[in-house]
Parts: sequence; C-alpha cells; structure tokens
Amino acid sequence: MNIQQYIESGILESYILGSASEEEIHELLYFKDKYPQIRSALYELETDMELIAQKMAVTPPPGMWEKIEASINEVAIIPEYEPLKLKSPKEDSNYNDLKREQFIEVESESNQMRVHKNWKWVFAAVFVLSKIFLICAIYFYLENRQAQQQIQVLKTELKQIPVK
Repeated sequence: MNIQQYIESGILESYILGSASEEEIHELLYFKDKYPQIRSALYELETDMELIAQKMAVTPPPGMWEKIEASINEVAIIPEYEPLKLKSPKEDSNYNDLKREQFIEVESESNQMRVHKNWKWVFAAVFVLSKIFLICAIYFYLENRQAQQQIQVLKTELKQIPVK
C-alpha cells in the first residue's frame, strides 16, 4: 500500500469534516494505528483546521455573556408549582350534569358534506374557469399544430423552387 497516495486521496479531509462513510472511518482508524505517517498527517490537518477556525472566529458583541447569564438565571429562578389535583367523576356529584351540559348529541340523516353558500359560488367559479382554460389550451394547441404544418408546407415549397 502506498501511504503517501492514501494521504493525498482526500480521505483524511473527509474524515475531519465529518463526511466520511463508516467504512472509510474504520479503515482510517486502522491505518492510523498501523502507520505513523498517517497519524502525523491527520494531526497536521487537524491543527491546520483549528488554526483556520481560530482565524475566522467572530468575537461576540459586548454584553452577550451577560444576556446569556441573565436568561439562564431567569430559567433557574422560576418557582415550581404544585400540580393540580383533579377529582374523579365518582367524587364529584355534578360531573354527570356537566357532561350533559357540555356536549350535544347530534344525529345526522345525511352522509353528505355541507358547504357554506359562499363556498359553493367559489367552487362553481373555479370549475367554470378550469373549463375555460381547458378550452383555451386545446384551441392554442390546435392552432400551433396547424401553424407547424403550414411551416412544413412552406419549407417543402421553398426546397422545390429552383435556385438561379
């Protein structure tokens, strides 16, 4: 195995950037333990990436740490509340009365969906417009086809005219 060729293949870079496959990772870790050249190349690459990251780092605006600390303290100071204790239906005598008052039994004779009157007009308009657009599309398709046929006829006529 040519170690220099393996180092230059780009597998080390993909490993450091986190885009290497599982197979490549296992292979690299095996070769790293086996060959010191790969270990040193990987170390140099990691060091270079760290230097690039440090040089490209953006310092946060002043006062950012205080804002973060204040929001953490705000979350930590929130008091804990005692959970509500709910009565069971057996303990509450008014439960059945409330149940009857909250829900209305509805029986339907039809299984069709009902639509508000305004929506009926919207649906009708959309339907009519779709038919108009369909008719226009068919018309322009036929006109285009006819124009293409006329162009072909004119091309054949031009070819048949003798050139002087």
